[in-house]
This record gives sequence, C-alpha cells and structure tokens, in this order.
Amino acid sequence: MSTLANQLAAAEREEVARAVRLLLARPLLTATADPSGFELVRRRRVPLARWFDYAVGWSLVVEPRRGYARLAKVRADPDGSRPARRPRSGRAPFDRQRYVLLCVTAAELLQVPMTTIGMLADRVVQATAADRALAAFDPVRKPQRMAFVDVLKLLEKYEVLRAVDGSTDAYVTSADAKVLYRVDATLLLRLSAAPVGASRLAVPWEEVPGRFEELLAGLVRERRYGAAVVDDATEAEQGESAATEAQRNLRLRHSVLRRLFDDPVVYRTDLSEEELGYVGSLTGRQILLRTVEQAGFVLEERAEGFLLVDPDGIATDTRFPDDGSTARVAALLLLEPLCAAPAGLLPEQLAEAGAGWLRRFPRWAKAYRSEEGAVRLAEDAVAVLRDVGLAGLVEGRVVARPAAHRYRLAEAAAPDRDDGW
Repeated sequence: MSTLANQLAAAEREEVARAVRLLLARPLLTATADPSGFELVRRRRVPLARWFDYAVGWSLVVEPRRGYARLAKVRADPDGSRPARRPRSGRAPFDRQRYVLLCVTAAELLQVPMTTIGMLADRVVQATAADRALAAFDPVRKPQRMAFVDVLKLLEKYEVLRAVDGSTDAYVTSADAKVLYRVDATLLLRLSAAPVGASRLAVPWEEVPGRFEELLAGLVRERRYGAAVVDDATEAEQGESAATEAQRNLRLRHSVLRRLFDDPVVYRTDLSEEELGYVGSLTGRQILLRTVEQAGFVLEERAEGFLLVDPDGIATDTRFPDDGSTARVAALLLLEPLCAAPAGLLPEQLAEAGAGWLRRFPRWAKAYRSEEGAVRLAEDAVAVLRDVGLAGLVEGRVVARPAAHRYRLAEAAAPDRDDGW
C-alpha cells in the first residue's frame, strides 16, 4: 500500500510540475486551444493554486464548466517586453491606437451578450467621439478598420469573442461585412490581471502623460505587502501602517521568484540589495531551490545571475534562437559581433552590420530593402536581444549581457527560399 501511495504522490508531483509550466507559458489556458493541458490543470487545480499563491503570489482561477483557466500574473515592474501582437503584419506589436481600441471595445462588449461587427464598430465610434482624450474611430478609413480587426482577432484568440457567422477578416475589405459574435463577458473580466482597477486611479486626462509611471505603478500595487516605501507622504496620509517583517519577507519571496519564473534570465545586477540578501540567505535559498524543483525546472546559477531551464520546453512562450521572423534571425547574426565588442556597438556600427547582412544575403529580408532598411533591421534585432535578456543599452551603446556568450553562430547560410527566414 505504501508503494502505491508513493507512486500516486510521484505522479501528482509530475503532473503539477507540468501544469505549472503550461500556465507560465499560457496564463489563459482554454479547453478549446489545449484540451489535454486544460484537463490536467482542471484535475490538479487545488495544488496548483496553492503553489502559485505561495511561490509567486499569483491567483489561479479554473472554470471547468466554462472551459478556461486564468493565471493572473502580476509584476511590480511592468514593461513592454511582452506586448499584444497583431495576428497579421508579421505579428508586429500593438501601437497606441490598437491599445486604445482594445480598451474601448472591451468596455462596449461588457454591455451585450451578442453583437455584430457593424453594431460594435458603431458603439466604438460613439464612445471615442464622446471622450475628448481619445482619437475618434472612423471605420470608413481602411487603416482604422485594419486596427479594429487586429483588436477583434486578439479577442477571438482569447475566446472572449466567437464568430458565429462570417469572418472578421472580411471587415478589412468592406465596412459592410456581416459578422455575428457571441460574447463571453465573464472571461473578458478575467483578462485584466492588475490588482487595482484603473477606475480607482481616475485622474483628469490632462494629467495622465505626466503621471503615467506613477499611475502604472498604482495599478500593480498589492496591499498584502503593507505600505510601500515612497519619497512623499501619500501613503502615510492614508493611514497605512509600515510593512511588518512577515510582509517584507513575503514581498521579497514573491518579487524574486516572479522574476525567475517570468524572465528568460535574471542578473544579479537587476536585483535590489534586499532581493540579493534574500537569495543569499539560508531560508531564501531553500525556498528558491524547492520551488524550482517543484515546477520541474533546472536551475543554472552563475556569478552573474540565474537561469531556469525547462528540459521539456513547455514553459517557453518565446524561443531563441528562432527562425520565425527576419528580426530573430538578424538577432542571432548580431550576437557574434556584439560579443566580440566588450565596449558595445554604436548605432552607426549596428547599421553597418545590418547593411552587411543585406549585401551578404540578397534574397533575404525583403521588408528591409528600403533606404533605411539596414538601420531598421539592426534596431529590430537589438529589440529581440533586449527582450530575451541578451543585450542592454549602456551610454548609447548596445552591450552584450553575460548570457549572450552561451550562443555561438557556427555558420550563416543563405535561405533556400526568397520570402525570408
């Protein structure tokens, strides 16, 4: 009997570890997109919720009947390294216009269980016209319809919208396209992971640009950690007490492990003195090693920092190296000259590197064959490297970070086809 119990316990540990990595890669996991993955999360939802709450302080909601699991990942230092992306145009990041349309469209969708693309567009037109802070939405213009379609396709991907009849892409060609949607308002409400609602931080719209960083920090403020340390007396005036020792340790545990489980690589120089002290303490290190093991990762620790390796590749949402786009191939090509220049490369040197690739591979990177194409190619390659923690910006120079030396380019060959890598 004890042998059977041990086997069952081992099976549960393996399943929980796999489910943790599934959710790290896909914080919104649906039964439609991944039936077996969702079934695993549904079956192990209790230990999973317990693990995420203890290790990183993220809440997990599993709705078996509605067919989705939502992990609300919160960071104390939100950045733009994981933007919403367009389903077309090479998966380019959302711009300001698309983010505005996403917010306005989401607000309008909360009002109706079903709608058509034309009715929804009319509601967005009215909403933007009534708000002085927003640019008016004009569906007569094709570029604006394209932006609207990108928003709707993203919501379809999240399964907030389901096209019952018609195709969303048809709206790009004609504003008279007929598409009928079913709306999942409950799931829509789950999309926001911010612990503080934006309406609670409402300020005059004229003040938003100057206070954007402050307002963004307010959205991710978690009161479980007690009063934050600030330069002014705002929180003291609100009567909040200082953080206790237990709250401080909880904050340190969550902040360190959130970075470790959410970032490609964590450098010691990116951690605060408090966080470094926690990682170096006996208790902190025991918790770090235990949670890494429970999630099925392998910890690589170097003098410069930490790296989690998933042997099965389950938790990897963005792969590098990856030949899925021209910018990613260019990023790999850039590593060699970047690692060979300890002082880093200036913008002019990066542009020359981009020009060299275009000359070397004349049938490659057609989207970068314009006059400023070499500059754009180098900039996009640098953006990829910065997003995966392999490069940084120091005094106007792009510098290779320690993890960049893990990679070696054996040979760069021209692609067999002329539509890019």
